[in-house]
Amino acid sequence: MTYSVVWFKRDLRLEDHAALHQAVRRGPVLCLYVIEPSLWRQPDAANLHYQFILECLADLAEDLRQRGGALHVATGEVVEVLGRLYRQAPFTALHSHEETGNDLSYRRDRAVARWCREQGVAWHEVPQFGVVRRLADRDGWQAAWEKRMAAPRLPLPAAHFLPPPWAEGPPPPPSALGLEAVDAPLRQAGGRRRGLAVLDSFLDDRSGRYRGGLSSPLSAPTACSRLSPYLAQGALSVREVVQATRDRLAGLPDGPDPRRQGLAAFLSRLHWHCHFIQKLESEPPLEWRNLHPGYDGLREGEWNEAHFQALVAGRTGWPLVDACVAMLRETGWINFRMRAMLVSVAAYPLWLHWRPVGLWLARQFLDYEPGIHWSQMQMQSGTTGMNTTRVYNPLKQARDHDPQGRFVRRWLPALRRVPDSWLFEPWRMPADVQARCGVRVGRDIPIPLVDLEGATRAAKARVHGLRAQPAVRAVVPALVDRHGSRKPAPSRPRPRPAPRGQLSLDL
Repeated sequence: MTYSVVWFKRDLRLEDHAALHQAVRRGPVLCLYVIEPSLWRQPDAANLHYQFILECLADLAEDLRQRGGALHVATGEVVEVLGRLYRQAPFTALHSHEETGNDLSYRRDRAVARWCREQGVAWHEVPQFGVVRRLADRDGWQAAWEKRMAAPRLPLPAAHFLPPPWAEGPPPPPSALGLEAVDAPLRQAGGRRRGLAVLDSFLDDRSGRYRGGLSSPLSAPTACSRLSPYLAQGALSVREVVQATRDRLAGLPDGPDPRRQGLAAFLSRLHWHCHFIQKLESEPPLEWRNLHPGYDGLREGEWNEAHFQALVAGRTGWPLVDACVAMLRETGWINFRMRAMLVSVAAYPLWLHWRPVGLWLARQFLDYEPGIHWSQMQMQSGTTGMNTTRVYNPLKQARDHDPQGRFVRRWLPALRRVPDSWLFEPWRMPADVQARCGVRVGRDIPIPLVDLEGATRAAKARVHGLRAQPAVRAVVPALVDRHGSRKPAPSRPRPRPAPRGQLSLDL
């Protein structure tokens, strides 16, 4: 019997699934997901990602069951699993979405391509969203994105689904994949059904608070769309979210409605979602190498392990920073401005290289998206050479976005009795105030690792000094030409400027 294999990767849905739609029109289909030990042993993988994906797979399997199909979830390296399938019952075609992932996923895909050529299996890869493979230049990217987002969503036609070719046991436990057992206890749950519910609640109500609420860690948990983890694993497609948002925006009644501005701003961020992933697609080494080579050596030789461990433990001594780490540990999420602040603090006053910090944050962010993540890590660390230096003062951010200290007190219980006047700089508290509120600086709460103002000033001077060098400046035009955004045609609405600090595009 002639049949095709549909290989699900970070596209865990049936609706608007181009690879599946293409395959079922050719004949019988086997639906496959592979739990790959090598990928889960990478330093950017974490148990919270694994558990979220298992929840997505449960929804996907149920959706297939309702259509008379089944999902074959196999454990092993993809080439090995495909080889076993082929030996048991040769298939003629492999269908999947293109993936812009980490370096190992790229090398894995190249190995799959070699295997398909050797077996005479046609591998059909189709775009997942607005990223253009083998993009010649950025000039036509905006038009390509708009064309893809405007194309009709793909329904799933009647299909002949094949049963799993062999019985698989339950998914391996985290420890078998080299993952720590810890999970973020308050994280969002995975699955398409939950993603659709989150989308509906945002479009119906929460979008009205989006523009004014996405910057503060107090309001952002409900004001932000919270769709990013569902987009990262493909439980929802970017196109269906874009179109649903446009439909809701067009259907709003005449007159003032705060949702109008919120939905328009959200659409802009969906555009930037693909814009940043395109950078990694076009320049895979930016995952581990400075985008601008002139910044090589800036921080690499001055790694401070004590600074890094204090950051990871939430013991920097700056309350808003440490509260963000605490929230991230529990929920797998913090809002865009707090993400940017964390990286800014790591890169400037703590003078840490972006790569190890980025790996740690990748394991913390439930919505880790490699293309966005590594582009933004470098932007916030000042190593792209083509972006404005972005430095966030954690004391100013606390006063601006948590003026009553509610966020800090929630996530740092030791500070709950500290008076407002000392809350954001508790190391300055006199001894008698420390005694009254039951907090001893240096024991219950840490003293800051460095002098914030002085260390930040010195770090900025080093980055700006390097940036001003003629040899460094000379490289910038080529980087802008390769990776910079373009002005759209006059008939097309222009997206808003790239958001400041949208690490992983939390949306």
